[in-house]
Amino acid sequence: GDRMWHFAVSVFLVELYGNSLLLTAVYGLVVAGSVLLLGALIGDWVDKNSRLKVAQTSLVVQNSSVILCGVILMIIFLFKTQLLTLYHGWLLTLCYILVITIANIANLASTATAITIQRDWIVVVAGEDRSKLADMNATIRRIDQLTNILAPMAVGQIMTFGSPMIGCGFISGWNLMSMCVEYLLLWKVYQKTPTLAHKSAKVEASELKQLNVKKESDMKPAEGVQLIIDKDVAGLEPQQEKEVGCAARIAEPFITFRDGWVAYYNQPVFLAGMGLAFLYMTVLGFDCITTGYAYTQGLSGSVLSLLMGASAVTGIMGTVAFTWLRRKCGLIRTGLISGVAQFACLILCAISVFMPGSPMDLTVSPFADISARLFENEPLPTIASPESEMIFATGMPSLLNGSIAPANSDPEMSPEPVPLISVSLLFAGVIAARVGLWSFDLTVTQLLQENVIESERGIINGVQNSMNYLLDLLHFIMVILAPNPEAFGLLVLISVSFVAMGHIMYFRFAQKSLGKQLFVCHTPDSKAAPDSSPPGNTSTV
Repeated sequence: GDRMWHFAVSVFLVELYGNSLLLTAVYGLVVAGSVLLLGALIGDWVDKNSRLKVAQTSLVVQNSSVILCGVILMIIFLFKTQLLTLYHGWLLTLCYILVITIANIANLASTATAITIQRDWIVVVAGEDRSKLADMNATIRRIDQLTNILAPMAVGQIMTFGSPMIGCGFISGWNLMSMCVEYLLLWKVYQKTPTLAHKSAKVEASELKQLNVKKESDMKPAEGVQLIIDKDVAGLEPQQEKEVGCAARIAEPFITFRDGWVAYYNQPVFLAGMGLAFLYMTVLGFDCITTGYAYTQGLSGSVLSLLMGASAVTGIMGTVAFTWLRRKCGLIRTGLISGVAQFACLILCAISVFMPGSPMDLTVSPFADISARLFENEPLPTIASPESEMIFATGMPSLLNGSIAPANSDPEMSPEPVPLISVSLLFAGVIAARVGLWSFDLTVTQLLQENVIESERGIINGVQNSMNYLLDLLHFIMVILAPNPEAFGLLVLISVSFVAMGHIMYFRFAQKSLGKQLFVCHTPDSKAAPDSSPPGNTSTV
């Protein structure tokens, strides 16, 4: 249900706003900004509450928000004409704002669900068995890859042969049923795993109190003095709580935000997490940007769907490679090998920029389109004729590769066919790199699971999500500043550079962790973890 909604919400917003990407862009900006600002707070809420309460609350809020959004969208689709006439269209604008706000709440709840289930519950269920944890991580990622294929296909077929309103109703009904099933499954897992009922945060707090009492007893003050001090402290504590209570509550979110980022920076796996975040600063993925570029290069929608299916297959291969490499070489080295494999495949993308058929032209300013709109008051392009509307609506494959020419055009003036060598190399590199990408992603995920103490898992993973969204937001800003196809090659080179920087950070982390043993490949079981190592910082090498 969550995957269907993530795919469908952008399509619904485009459909509502007259085939414009404005609402979709606003929604993407709101979602990225919200997770960036609230990621640490969400993680802190996950840490401070019981596991079952967090999982059930986030699940109910997420699905209820999607159901409510679906109902509102159905009303808008049914009565859009009437809503346009009421209050000069302001009521329809209010509906748009309401949809984006509720959809953003659903995404925040989905983030909380992912943190608590994928980063906390799964660690507790696996126990001390790291191989079981790796297998469970890989299985979850395979399910995620399959749903990324099946969910858009299901919604797309319903909207194609039905209508957007039917699609809204189907998604709302599906989320209602899936919420009940997921709620029941969570309860079953919680009942079968008693350790989920215990969180180390409370234990650590009691241990700290015992340590403080021991330190005070070591000082051995006079008994009468000690009693007076205890009475004074007991009498002052309620007053201090009353005095600072209001101010502390106002400042608490800001303090949590600061403490979360400081704690993230102080983690032993900080460089590994940053390396993963840098991989989000890329146009080399199957998002709307790369898809739009593919259309300008003459690839049809059917070819793109096949390429997306191939990328999902290579992603699943990456999960298989992760479990195999981890058994053979250890967890940290698996990330190193995966990074090298991903970067080697992306070299094909960098080469594609200079191959025949590449539209890159350094003589054309990447900012020419922006400057023309902002400073020369050039109007936005409009569809002038039915013929051009037909060409635009079919994804522009007819004129761009020269395969089909308009009936009223002069054959001598028709454009030359665009060679497909460049775009073929580009997508070959992107698809092949998914093996290393998902293997690397699983490596960093397990490093965070194994090395972050239980009481900080939520807030650290919340900040990690914020970092991912920050770099993802920067990559969208980069595209906004240089949207013309001639600049896409430059964006590819920048993306490959950021991927390289991310893997350099991970290499530095691996070097600090393993030292001279970095290139000595052996099985994880051949070297036992030292008994003196602190809990929560015992990653498999």
